[in-house]
Amino acid sequence: MSSPAPRAPELPALPATFRPTLTRVVLLAVGAAMFVVITAVALTLEKLGPGERTSFVFVALLFFGVLALLSRPRVTADATGVTVVNITRTRRLAWAEIVRVNLRAGDPWVFLDLSDGTSMPALGIQPGIAKERAVTDARALRALVEFHGSGVNNATENG
Repeated sequence: MSSPAPRAPELPALPATFRPTLTRVVLLAVGAAMFVVITAVALTLEKLGPGERTSFVFVALLFFGVLALLSRPRVTADATGVTVVNITRTRRLAWAEIVRVNLRAGDPWVFLDLSDGTSMPALGIQPGIAKERAVTDARALRALVEFHGSGVNNATENG
């Protein structure tokens, strides 16, 4: 008896959003906790004037804003392509623009090889806290690219 051939990953239903949920929860919870603590300190210190209290709250809001930006990354795939939202930039890619999805051992996040010869980081899939989830998401995105895209491999098969 031979062992069954490995199955291709199942295509997720579209639209599909990939994001590091646990990382996002941690960042937003820490940001909220820092905001509450710094604001409470500003309000309880008796020797602070109104301007100093305001600056404490402003710094707390600034910390929260930075952590909120760090929690923003995601990759959303739909019928027409992929939207990559990184920390401060958003880029829309058609399926045909994505040649390959890479997540090698030691990579901090997925890299998309594009048809123009460049590579683009997709921070929405990162193996930091939940490595197995990132590998599963990378495989699902790779399967979607192979199914919908017309990258190097698909162009030779279809043409």
